[in-house]
Amino acid sequence: MSEGTIPPVIPAREHPVIAIDGPAGAGKSTMAAHLARRFGFLNLETGAMYRALAFKAIDNDLDFSDEAALVELAENTRIALEPQLEGNRVLLDGVDVSRRVREPDVTAAASRVSVHPRLRAWMVDQQRLLGRRGGVVMEGRDIGTVVFPDAEVKIFLDAAPEVRGNRRYRQSGPAETKFTEQAKATEEAMVRELKERDERDRTRAESPLRPAEDAVILDSTSMTLDEVLVAAEKIVRDHVTEAQLH
Repeated sequence: MSEGTIPPVIPAREHPVIAIDGPAGAGKSTMAAHLARRFGFLNLETGAMYRALAFKAIDNDLDFSDEAALVELAENTRIALEPQLEGNRVLLDGVDVSRRVREPDVTAAASRVSVHPRLRAWMVDQQRLLGRRGGVVMEGRDIGTVVFPDAEVKIFLDAAPEVRGNRRYRQSGPAETKFTEQAKATEEAMVRELKERDERDRTRAESPLRPAEDAVILDSTSMTLDEVLVAAEKIVRDHVTEAQLH
């Protein structure tokens, strides 16, 4: 660029990126789906991308600690998210794996796969492509800190692990089994699993789980679901104009 030349103006996104981060079981997916419906945005669940790759790693009998093999697998993988009313449809190499990637073994594998720096870098590139034009709600663990540090709205949704474990447990299994000794042991196991996952996510070298400096921290420990969703809507409206929302 010659001296005195005015640098080109890079237009701002027409619509904002809403970044929702937080630990496992905090309710990020529920919040993201609600905000996407409320404002007419696309709901891009980035955690589903990690779970899809983890499922493929399981299917290929890969060692979750072998970063090079996992990166090679990723580079030969196509993951697509198709937002639906009830959550994303997840396509892995053209095959719908939406139900399979929600199962416990895949969720646990995704937590182990996601610790690798090179794999996370590959995922971040994919996620930026999906959200580059704005008008999206993206939830995960490093959206506001790494994927879109310039996101117009950043929410860090948290809750005590005991509360997150209880909520997750209540969402699974028939109601009549909730009060047995076996049920109590299962709920306690879920809480332990969440605490272990929190430790992995918060202490990993690459993109550890933490709030962005400009994120609004929303602790839902003592809140009802309706209260959380109302609070989230207010945070969005406090950070962007009405024109950006329509």
